[in-house]
Amino acid sequence: MWHSRSPSPTQSLISKIEAKRSEALLGGGQKRINTQHSKGKLTARERIELLLDNSSFREYDAFVEHQCTDFGMEKQKITGDGVVTGHGTINGRLVYLFSQDFTAFGGSLSKMHAQKICKVMDQALMVGAPVIGLNDSGGARIQEGVDSLGGYADIFLKNVLSSGVIPQISLVMGPCAGGAVYSPALTDFTFMVKDSSYLFVTGPEVVKQVTNEVVTQEELGGAKAHTTKSGVAHLAFDNDIEALARLRDFFDFLPLSNRAEVPVRPTHDSSARADPVLNTIVPADSTKAYDIKDVITRIVDDAEFFEIMPDYAKNIVIGFARLGGQTVSIIANQPLVSSGVLDINSSVKAARWVRFCDAFNIPLITFVDVPGFLPGTTQEHGGIIRNGAKLLYAYAEATVPKLTVITRKAYGGAYDVMSSKHLRGDANYAWPTGEIAVMGAKGAVEIIFRHVTDKSAAEAEYVEKFANPLPAAQRGFVDDIILPSETRKILIKDLQILKSKKKENPWKKHGNIPL
Repeated sequence: MWHSRSPSPTQSLISKIEAKRSEALLGGGQKRINTQHSKGKLTARERIELLLDNSSFREYDAFVEHQCTDFGMEKQKITGDGVVTGHGTINGRLVYLFSQDFTAFGGSLSKMHAQKICKVMDQALMVGAPVIGLNDSGGARIQEGVDSLGGYADIFLKNVLSSGVIPQISLVMGPCAGGAVYSPALTDFTFMVKDSSYLFVTGPEVVKQVTNEVVTQEELGGAKAHTTKSGVAHLAFDNDIEALARLRDFFDFLPLSNRAEVPVRPTHDSSARADPVLNTIVPADSTKAYDIKDVITRIVDDAEFFEIMPDYAKNIVIGFARLGGQTVSIIANQPLVSSGVLDINSSVKAARWVRFCDAFNIPLITFVDVPGFLPGTTQEHGGIIRNGAKLLYAYAEATVPKLTVITRKAYGGAYDVMSSKHLRGDANYAWPTGEIAVMGAKGAVEIIFRHVTDKSAAEAEYVEKFANPLPAAQRGFVDDIILPSETRKILIKDLQILKSKKKENPWKKHGNIPL
């Protein structure tokens, strides 16, 4: 006669573990998952699944639960505690990440929630791999009081210690308010999803109480506000799926750490390719505008340019591209917007970009067409001197390969600032259309020949002397005057030579950039 045996203690434990794991996979439960979907948003785990390579995710701390016993919280526990953490790969390259789960306590941050995030950040720093945060949280878990605030501070410290060592990316996919906003602000890049993500220190209700101002969440801290007005966010996407797909593309440009090689991707775009269109792309009339992005896409590999902050400070263009397969950083004045003049916002935008790329050994390719710094009381009182100095400081401090091409105007102090030879530029070129001078001919003549009635002859003399690249070339301030069509070939050759560049700044604890 057969007798059924009861499960062994080990089998019972395994069953219990698997039951807990199933609970963790559901987060706050199916009803809340349905609510998340009804808002057009993916769940924390769905986002991870789309971002990472198939079956590459290895989860940490799936069984973690909060330890709070106040306000009846001991009866409200959700396995995983509102955040999914671990590591995986994007196109075969290692990345650590956390994804906040709005279905579990609104993604609010508890002590254990913060501990999970800190653990993956520590792991990423230890092995030298980027960290991606998928933010979707209602803020601090109020029931935990100061424990929650301490958790935020722990994360902020990790952000600061990781800065310049591993790339840090924040993708805000829901609310992010109060103290929580400072973690994305400390990371290298902040991306948002339109109509569903919000970043603000104080919400609309508090704003109304304090200032009597009526404002919506979108107006106060939506994607449009932060990509066009504040400059807090670098890019905004239409929905979760597009955001995650574009983040995968973006990730391919990044080195894994400050000690890792810059990525190189095979390309069929010949390094010897010439583009005759570039020889006539700059208008003969120096007052006429042209689109610098047309110049960029004609020079870089496969016309592929991943622009960063395209809707903020449009008078300067920044982003990633590849030359000879290698990731490079592009910085370029944009003649289509305010003639490419440098102002407060464009200086700060470009300065932070230059410093990121220098920290991670990404070569700087600068295209110069700048009439100077924007004059006026708004700029002066807003601190154009201090903010313009940030870009000057960033370029001067940078030790990565620095290649500069002057396409047209390089006037005044802006000439110096835009990666000039004087700031340790490795290779500085001018196109035949280049004009390197203290200022434009008309303004200069008004000063030099202010007592002369007929200034046309004087203006022609000034143009002859300075409105061309020869004077700068004769002084060694540009290394060569090159045909625009040959620019790609020359830059790629220079990059190959400069791969072995070694340059160090004098020892210091840190510099004092004019913040």
